[in-house]
Amino acid sequence: MSTETPVPVLPAPAAEAPPEARAVRGPARPAPPAEARPEPAAPAPGRPREAVPARRGAGAAAVLRWLRAGLLRSAAVLALLALWEAAPRLGLVDATFLPPFSEVARAWWGLLADGQLGEHTRASLTRSFGGFAIAVVVAVPLGLLIGWYRPVAAFLGPLLELFRNTAALALLPVFVLLLGIGETSKVSIVVYACVWPILLNTISAVGNADPTLIRLARSMDLSTPRLFQKVILPASVPAVFTGIRLAGAVSILVLVAAEMIGAKAGLGYLINASQFNFAIPQMYAGIITISAIGVAFNQLLVAVERRLSTWRVPA
Repeated sequence: MSTETPVPVLPAPAAEAPPEARAVRGPARPAPPAEARPEPAAPAPGRPREAVPARRGAGAAAVLRWLRAGLLRSAAVLALLALWEAAPRLGLVDATFLPPFSEVARAWWGLLADGQLGEHTRASLTRSFGGFAIAVVVAVPLGLLIGWYRPVAAFLGPLLELFRNTAALALLPVFVLLLGIGETSKVSIVVYACVWPILLNTISAVGNADPTLIRLARSMDLSTPRLFQKVILPASVPAVFTGIRLAGAVSILVLVAAEMIGAKAGLGYLINASQFNFAIPQMYAGIITISAIGVAFNQLLVAVERRLSTWRVPA
């Protein structure tokens, strides 16, 4: 007899039935655990559905904030106009000398409709902006020169102190005697009045430039023009524009005073003639026009300053 032990024969694994057979034979196999499941496919790139309502909500909130800020800024002006309208009607002031604001508004519209307001405004703006532009072109380069070169500052310093303390309107008769009563004298007095704020602020801006930045620029072997372009001018922009904004207000005020003395057109002439003719609402209409021009001009200069000062880090 043979002593070899028989080797057990294992049954061959049954072949996996096709899906159709599995579906027929019985229930499906249990799903794999959660950690073994494949990750869902990432959604196709594109704007989610919630982005549009969120963006619309943000836009509406921005509009509300803008309206709230505008109302807050104009609240004092609206209160003043309401007081102006109520005081004459309640008898708090004499309506002959301070008519209600509604009457002034009607007079302003009447002057605008018949063309008088446009004619006088055009004459004043031409003189004011012409003298202001000449002052900027003259005073900014001169201020940079005086502020950078100390010998020039020492030489011109006493002369600047003498003339800057002389009121522009005190010299108006001198300008009229030398240049006549025409347009030249009016533009010249505006130039004289506007030069000093711009010139003095520019000199101060150059003198107060950061010495560390200047030394750093010199260590990089920058030429003088490049030093002015990269260091001095950017650092001087805020102070220079402060002087320019002051000069913008001065240009209108001095011109109105000059037009009251001798002119045949202009807002100053309109105010003076209305006062002599006892047309009080027209007089106040001219004053309001001057104020509106001053505010608009100042806002324009502020926008230009922000455009030129984009490099500054907001506080």
